[in-house]
Amino acid sequence: MQLLEMKWPDVAGLCKDTPVCIPIAALEQHGHHMPVFTDSLLLGEVIRRVEEKVQSKVLFAPLQWLGNSEHHLDFCGTMSASPRGYIELLKDMVENFLFHGFRRIVLVNGHGGNIVPGQQAMFEIRQKYRSRSDLLLLSATYWTLGGKPWESNPALVQRQMGHACEWETSMMLRIRPELVGDLRMVQAVDWGRAFSPAHRAWTTKDRTVPGHIGDPTCATAEKGETLFSVFSQDVVTLFERMIEWNGIDWDY
Repeated sequence: MQLLEMKWPDVAGLCKDTPVCIPIAALEQHGHHMPVFTDSLLLGEVIRRVEEKVQSKVLFAPLQWLGNSEHHLDFCGTMSASPRGYIELLKDMVENFLFHGFRRIVLVNGHGGNIVPGQQAMFEIRQKYRSRSDLLLLSATYWTLGGKPWESNPALVQRQMGHACEWETSMMLRIRPELVGDLRMVQAVDWGRAFSPAHRAWTTKDRTVPGHIGDPTCATAEKGETLFSVFSQDVVTLFERMIEWNGIDWDY
């Protein structure tokens, strides 16, 4: 169910245990070969495929295209909400649904820079409503839900999401190939160790000159279909768990 297509009495009449999905993405640079709207386009396709499978079991809010992209601001065309402002925006969106009685809400994320703010927003909301035991507040990123796309397509080289990389470029070749630039002009950018396993704070220009991270030259539309298939099924599985939750158990 798409919230933007519904009338308010129809929304009000829904079971308040209906899972609510708030898709969150970004508008930011994606190197020399990919459009700035990449994250939003890719998440939009994941959500489209998911909705086809769950149909009327989940309420989908419109995709929120503005994300936390401060680390990309050195690259022209990037638009970003400041980290604190973004957390407050996410909290407001979630609390709108809580105000109207919904109890099971998930932020489905399609941008790496939104991971920490999304988790923090849900953490803060949970503390605010700590006296309630009926809330299910989740933050999920579609490529971190357990899927191993390389097992379905051994031609995939990467084992993690980069930026305008093999994975994202393949997915864009699958849905909007006309927006992908000449990959013959692109060179791979290594992830680097960056003091792993510690987390090093970084801006994108610390890691890459052209703006991408990974090897887009390995991308194909066939790989993109594999990625969409695996990742969308992961999200469907998450919604099924939300629907089946008994409203009590922690270990579910």
